[in-house]
Amino acid sequence: MSRLTPVALTVTSALLVLTACSGGVQGTPGGSGLRDPYFPKAGNGGYDVTHYALDLAYDPEDRHLGGTAEITARATQDLTAFDLDLTGMKVEQVTVEGERARWSRNGRELVVRPHGDLDDGETFRVTVRYSGTPETVTDADGSEEGWLPTDDGALALGEPVGSMAWFPGNHHPSDKASYDITVTVPEELEVVSNGELANRTTTDGRTTFRWRTAEPMASYVAALAIGDYDISRSTVTSETGGELPVYTAVAPSQADAGREVLADLPDILEWAETNFGPYPFSSTGAIVAPKKAAGYALETQNRPVFPGAPDTTTLVHEIAHQWYGNSVTPKSWRDMWLNEGFATYAEWLWDEDNGGDSVQETFEAMYDHGEDDHEGLWDFPPAEPTSAARISDSPVYQRGAMVLHKIRQTVGDGTFYDIVQGWAAAHRHGTADTDDFTAFVEKHAPKKDFSGIWADWLYGDGKPDRP
Repeated sequence: MSRLTPVALTVTSALLVLTACSGGVQGTPGGSGLRDPYFPKAGNGGYDVTHYALDLAYDPEDRHLGGTAEITARATQDLTAFDLDLTGMKVEQVTVEGERARWSRNGRELVVRPHGDLDDGETFRVTVRYSGTPETVTDADGSEEGWLPTDDGALALGEPVGSMAWFPGNHHPSDKASYDITVTVPEELEVVSNGELANRTTTDGRTTFRWRTAEPMASYVAALAIGDYDISRSTVTSETGGELPVYTAVAPSQADAGREVLADLPDILEWAETNFGPYPFSSTGAIVAPKKAAGYALETQNRPVFPGAPDTTTLVHEIAHQWYGNSVTPKSWRDMWLNEGFATYAEWLWDEDNGGDSVQETFEAMYDHGEDDHEGLWDFPPAEPTSAARISDSPVYQRGAMVLHKIRQTVGDGTFYDIVQGWAAAHRHGTADTDDFTAFVEKHAPKKDFSGIWADWLYGDGKPDRP
């Protein structure tokens, strides 16, 4: 992400009554939130989602969204009830395994009570039919996400929890799933989402697009762009020798500048694979939306979103996130530096490899006067943002990148790139936290002492002593 609310859930006391069978407890409600350090009510306990099948229809004229979300999940405990994150929207019906389920709304939570209890380990399917005008969610830092209307359609973005504005789910980065996203719109419009376009059909003036994402994806990097876009399809050869589909969508107002910078995409991908290892997904591309569609670029999976044509540095940043953030996803929002520190360091590496300053020069300039351009650079350590409003502030980005460079200085280039590529490979399509990363680094350079880096650069308050 090139910038950077919580959900709320309280289970009623009636749900806390345990049902007994032959003197034993059958189950309990799923937990309310996952106790994320910054968004404690985000996500839900008691189950793990494996697949989302969304079937939506959008009318831009009245900004009405309607459809069905079919969610396949596995219970991780015996359940009498469970929750889905959903803000706004009118819920019309909920079923679990085809049977009508009781449900209630509690703030940004949809509380579902199945007809019968769910057993630990049981796979189940919950279907929610809903409609309404999706909300634009304002983050703790003042930025907007969720459903962002445009002149001819909409842009849906989700970091950190805005995806709950357009579909119900378990909206926390620790729960990743595959997706089928089907959207019907007036035939003159395009719909672009994650993954690959599986089908497109037009009937009676309406076009239906079906996008499929087979690789696990966190909901915060799910995206939907509806509007007048110029579409381009091509392929690039990946490091593994296969042909990687490239799908780009550019708003007509950004056509010239957008196409110019996206022409660099094949070279950036080749460079990124050289540095970070094989590309982790089955397609790539970009969405260049109108300038006012959003206030930031976002690393949405497979094809990042840019409000207006990006510069090359921003494109490099969001492409690097496909490895660090999208494939290797943080276990909690405390671990954001593992996303943004890596993507920022990718910018520094790109400059070094393309005639700009060396990474060492960038590091020294950042240490000497980085606060001139990056407000609050030394306000807090990258691994411990002081609040939800600051998880996308300068320390997470620039100081996060400085941590990586301190590791590089300590181990040398050969071991450093083994660590960078090995980290992406070891946690491919999974989740990880800061403790996982520090343990990984120490394991791959056992003769080096990293205690000073962790204490001063990763967790230390204030500006470290001059390196």
